[in-house]
Formats: sequence, C-alpha cells, structure tokens
Amino acid sequence: MEKESELIRRCIEAACQSKESVEKWRRQRRTLERLPSHLSQSLLRNLLRRRLLFPSLLEVFKYSVEEIDLRGENSVDAEWMAYLGAFRYLRSLNLGDCHRINNSAVWSIVGMTSLKEVDLSRCLKVTDAGVKHLISISTLEKLWISETGVSANGVALLASLKNLSVLDLGGLPVTDSALNSLQALTKLRYLDLWGSKISNQGALVLQRFPKLSFLNLAWTNVTRFPNLSALECLNMSNCTIDSILEGNGDKAPLLKLVCAGATFMNEAEAFLYIKTSSLSLLDVSKSSLSRFGVLADMKMLEHLDLSSGTMGDDSVEMIVCIGANLKNLNLSSTRVSSVGIGILVGHVPKLENLSLSHTAINDVALSYIGLMPSLKVIDLSNTNIKGFFLQPGTELHVDSTLTALQNLSYLESLNLEHTQVRDPDLHPLLSCKKLSHLSLKCASLTDATLHLLSSLPKLTTLHVRDAVLTTNGLDAFSPPTTLRVLDLMGCWLLTEDAISQFLKKHPQVEIRHEIVQNLSTEHQTISNCLSTSQQSLKGPQRNKKQGNLPMPEFFVDQRLKYNREELLALQFSPLSLQSPHDAGSVTPNV
Repeated sequence: MEKESELIRRCIEAACQSKESVEKWRRQRRTLERLPSHLSQSLLRNLLRRRLLFPSLLEVFKYSVEEIDLRGENSVDAEWMAYLGAFRYLRSLNLGDCHRINNSAVWSIVGMTSLKEVDLSRCLKVTDAGVKHLISISTLEKLWISETGVSANGVALLASLKNLSVLDLGGLPVTDSALNSLQALTKLRYLDLWGSKISNQGALVLQRFPKLSFLNLAWTNVTRFPNLSALECLNMSNCTIDSILEGNGDKAPLLKLVCAGATFMNEAEAFLYIKTSSLSLLDVSKSSLSRFGVLADMKMLEHLDLSSGTMGDDSVEMIVCIGANLKNLNLSSTRVSSVGIGILVGHVPKLENLSLSHTAINDVALSYIGLMPSLKVIDLSNTNIKGFFLQPGTELHVDSTLTALQNLSYLESLNLEHTQVRDPDLHPLLSCKKLSHLSLKCASLTDATLHLLSSLPKLTTLHVRDAVLTTNGLDAFSPPTTLRVLDLMGCWLLTEDAISQFLKKHPQVEIRHEIVQNLSTEHQTISNCLSTSQQSLKGPQRNKKQGNLPMPEFFVDQRLKYNREELLALQFSPLSLQSPHDAGSVTPNV
C-alpha cells in the first residue's frame, strides 16, 4: 500500500511539473472527470501550490472535487467563482482572505445543492448583498463571514439558514436586535461574536440557543453572562467581567474558559457560578486576576495560562493543589523565580509543556525542571540562565547546568534564546535523543555549536541566531538527516557562497538568513526586468542568451582583514559600505 501511495504521489508531481505537462493531460478531460475525489483534490492542491492553477482549468475537476481551499489567493475573483459554481459535488469552499471576492462573485454559487461549508472571512467586499446570495443555499451548515462588510441588517437575514450549526460573525457590528433575529437557528453549536455590539441584554438572547456549546464574546461590552446549559467553551477575553454563568437551572458543563486580558470587578463573584471542578482549560493571561484561591477546586485542569499576570512564588502553592492533571503550564512574564519552580517539584507528574520565558529564574531552576519527567516542551528564553556555575571564590566554570535536563527522556522542544549559554554548555543535550526543535540566540555561540548539534538524531528544526558562525563552520556542518529548517538569522559572517554551497549539498534543508531573503527579492526583481525587456525585443533578438550578472570588480569581503575578536567588536559598531569608485560620495549606513 505504501508503494502504491508513493507511485500516486510521483504521478501527481509529474502532472504538475510545468505548464506543458498540465496541457498534455488537460486534453483528456473525460478521464480526469472520473478521478476519485481524494486524488482530484490532491492534484488540485499541487497545481495551486505550484501556481499552475487557472480558472478554466477548474472545469476538469467539476465532477470529482468535493473540497476546495483557496485561502489567501489574491487572484481568485468572479471568473474563478463562475467555474466553481458548476461543481456538482462541492461540499466545502474556503475563500478566506481572498480580497477580490465581492458580491457579484458570490452570486455564482447561488442555489448549489451540495454546498455545506463556506468561508468568506476577511473578504471585505462582501456586504449585505452577498448575504442575500448566500441565503439561497439552504444546505449550508457552516458559515464564516467574520471581518467582512456585512452590517447588522445583513446578519439578521441569516435567520433563514435553519441548518446552520457553525456561524462566525467576528468583527461585525452585531446588535442585540440582530442577535434576537437569529433565534430560529436552533441547531447552532458554535457562535463567534467577538468585537460585536451586544450588551448584557443581548446576552440573555443566547439562552434561546439550546445546543450552543462554543461562544466567543471577546472584545464586547458583556459584563454579566447568563447560564447556558450546554456551554462547554467560553471566551470573554478583554471584557470587564462581573459574573459568569449566573442564573438558575443546571450548571453548564464548562470545560474551557478564556479570559485573557479581562478585568475582574469582583474575582470571587466572577467564578462563583462556574462549576470549576469540570474545567480542563483556563486562560487568564494578561488579566487582572490577583487572588489565585479560585484555582483551588479546579482539580481537572490540564491547561493553565497565567502569563503576564501577578503570579509570584507566594501563590505557587495554588498550582500545587491542582497539579495532578496539569499538562500545560504557562508562567511567562510572571514574578515566579527558581524558588517557585522548586515548590512545583513532585506535584506536576503529567506536565508536558512548561513556559518560563521572561521570568527571573536562573540555573538553579534547571535542577528542579530536570525532576519533572514528563516534560516535552520547555521555553526558557529571556531568562538569567547562564549554562554554568562559577566555582566559589574563583572564576572557574564547573559542569554545565544543562546536565539536569538529561533525565528528560521525552524532551522534544527547547528554547534557550536570549540566555547566556556557550558552546561547551550544550554538550549534555546530546543525551536528549528525542529533541526535534532547538532554539538558540546568543553572540557567544560559534561553529562548535553546529558541530556538536549534528549528533542529535531527530533534530528537525534548529535556530542558531546572532551567533559567530563562519563560512568554514557552515561548510563543515553535517546536519542530521532529519533536519528540515536551519535558521541562521543574524549570523552576519556567513557569505552568499557559503549558504549556496550548503543548499546544494543539503537540498532538503530550508535555510533562513538575511542573504537568502535578499536573494529571493533580487531574483524576483531581475526576473521581472528580464521578462519586461524580452517582451520589447524583436524576433531575432529573442534567441540571445542572458548571461550571468557580473560581480562588481571592486567587491572584496572586507571581513577577511579581521580576527574573531575584532569582528565581535565590529558587530556593534556603525559601519558604512563604500566602494572605491565612490570615494568622494557618502553612502548611507547599513
């Protein structure tokens, strides 16, 4: 079966190789129309990815494709929609961020009998007139029209789509009156109203939706939210909150509560009506929450985000009370120090993700983190971690403090950006055999880091930013066979030739560097210029070969004149680039 899948993949790639290969099989329309749905969709995705898909080509897929995702494709317009409107079995159409889609383009899908899902998110030209086209599709079950040009009157028109179970109205000026018009949508399970104009009075209307399980009221004026018996997920981010789920009847089986950036008028009352014992996710990041006693009964919590809040070492005991089931804990930008991390040891046996970015922890915390055996993802960026201890009374460095992480046999991702670790401090990471993502950003790292990390057997993504890496170091680097992304942004000693040579030797690796970005821009500009000039040439001149662009005679890599210490000093000095031919002119600083 695997060989068959590989064969199919190769066939699809061959079919999408070039415009010529597409034209060859395009003539076999009848055969293509009988392709199984999953193969047609795979072929369509590959054509789109290679920029070989054009409107008239869509016609060959109209009897086989069931799902089309054109998100962000700025070329999609009314012409594309005219062909899509003829698709016989189309169930799902995603046009999010297609900014050329307007009301007349939406008209093309009027009356489609198989269409169940339509996404027009951020299609700014779609207005109430477009909604009038959409309501003719009686089979619609899921509709996304957030951040479009639809008004409150247009929202009220949606009441005729009785089969809707998912409705995204985020960013629209939905009023209490418009929401009241939607009471007929009794099948609604998902409703997004972020940034709307509904008030506490309008929130009471939500009780008329008996199956509603997901609700987003972020950035609204709702302060008192009524009890909804079926609600499982509630988002009240950036709201001013008096109370949540206040009311009679059975308490909602709330599983997820997001109040990021919220202001709690009365913390005790805000959580008074919530059945906190059923919560599995709580996000109160950037909120005003300061009394963490409300956490005490949340024994089922698996995900807790307290980042950018007032949590300190004195409140960590509240996390200890509920730590038995915790899998994700975010304490970034809080007042927690290494002392607080020590308090957690032994009380979070299932913790998999731990974020301590922008906290006051130091190397002592590493010894505590090493005692949390289930950890898979750790973020220690922007902390006081140095990677070593100084021997008392001397300037001698003792063993690396990262040795404590050797006990974490499940560790997959580690972020050490903006810490003070050096090359030799990273050696203990070689024991982390499952490490696949590693992020480093420090000017004290050198070629030795690349050489060391080449031994990690499952490394797929490696960030070594702002390091003193040389062309020789990159040339000698033998990446693990699993490596797919190598981020070298800010490694300013690397040259274009060195990066080009590396890419030739390791084509499976994507390099991220300023030079690569500049090359892409330059190549695009040159390509555009060449195509423009070729169009203006007469017949006999079209056959002339375009030679390689010559390197300026005056180009010399000035970095060759300096040793490593001098280069490090120059890294932070304002330098100006000036060619010998322009000695009399002033060149802007780079």
